[in-house]
Amino acid sequence: MSLEKKKNAQLNEEFVQEVEVIEINGVLMIKTISDNWDPIWNFQAKPNDLLIASYVKAGTTWMQEIVDMIQNDGDEKKCQRASTYDKHPFIEWKPDLPLLPGLDLAMKMPSPRTLKTHLPVQLLPPSFWKQNTKIIYVARNAKDSVVSYYHFSRMLRIYPRPGTLEDFIKKFMNGRVLWGSWYDHVKGWWDKKDKHPILYLFYEDMKENPKREIQKILKFLEKDLSEEILNKIIYHTSFDIMKENPKVNYTTIPRAVMDHSISPFMRKGMTGDWKNHFTVAQNEKFDEDYKKKMIGTSLIFRTEI
Repeated sequence: MSLEKKKNAQLNEEFVQEVEVIEINGVLMIKTISDNWDPIWNFQAKPNDLLIASYVKAGTTWMQEIVDMIQNDGDEKKCQRASTYDKHPFIEWKPDLPLLPGLDLAMKMPSPRTLKTHLPVQLLPPSFWKQNTKIIYVARNAKDSVVSYYHFSRMLRIYPRPGTLEDFIKKFMNGRVLWGSWYDHVKGWWDKKDKHPILYLFYEDMKENPKREIQKILKFLEKDLSEEILNKIIYHTSFDIMKENPKVNYTTIPRAVMDHSISPFMRKGMTGDWKNHFTVAQNEKFDEDYKKKMIGTSLIFRTEI
C-alpha cells in the first residue's frame, strides 16, 4: 500500500466530524478558516496571478479546468500533471486535516499562479485589488445553487450537517450557510466588475454555449488558440469527461472528507435540476424572497435554458 493510500485509510478510520462555525464580518466560515484569518487577509497577490472566484457549487472546478487547458494550449496530458486542487490553490481553505493547505500551497507556488476562492468580495485579501489581479467570476442561479450546495453539504463531512432540503433552503435564503449569502455574493462581485479587471460569467451561459464563453475567457486572458484546440478544450472540459477524470472529480479525497457514496462531487452538472427538488410551496416562497433580496440590481439569472 502506498504512503498516500495508508494516510487516506487512516483518515477514514480515525476521522470524527466536529465542525465549528465562526462568523467573519457576518459571514459564516469553518473555525479553522477563522483561526487562520490574519494570514489569509494578508495574503500577497501578484499582478500576474489569475483568481477564479465563485460562490460554492457554481461551476468552479469546470472553470478551473477550462483555464488550465487554455494555459496549456489544450494539452490534456499537461493538465493531468496534478489534481485540480493542487494546481489551483484554494487560498482560504484550511481544514483541520493534513489535506489541501491552500494558503501554504499558494505561497510555495511559482508565478504565474492560478488561484481559487469562494470569498465574498468584501473579504477578498486587499492585495488582489492593489495588484490589479485579473479575476474570473462564475455565477449560477440561486435555485440550482441551493440544490447543488445541499447535496455537496451531505457528502462533504467537514461541513455542518445540512438537515433536510427544507432546512437548507431556509438557511440559504437567510445567508446562514458557509461563505455567507448567495445574494450578497453574486451582487457584490457584479458591482465590482466595472472597477476591476473581472470577467463575470454565468454557469447557464457556459452550459448553453461553451464555445462562446471560452472565447470570452481567451480574450480576457489575451490568448489566441486555433479552432481545433478550442474544440479539444470543449470536449475535455465537458461534464461527462470530467466526471470520469480522477484528477478532477475529487474521488482521490479520503471518504472521511468526501463521501461519494452519499452524493458524487460531480453530481449532474445541469441547469434546471431544482425542478426535481423544489415543491410548489418552496418555489413560491423562494421566488417571493428572491424578488426582495435582488431588488435594485441589474443582475439577471436564468433558472432554465
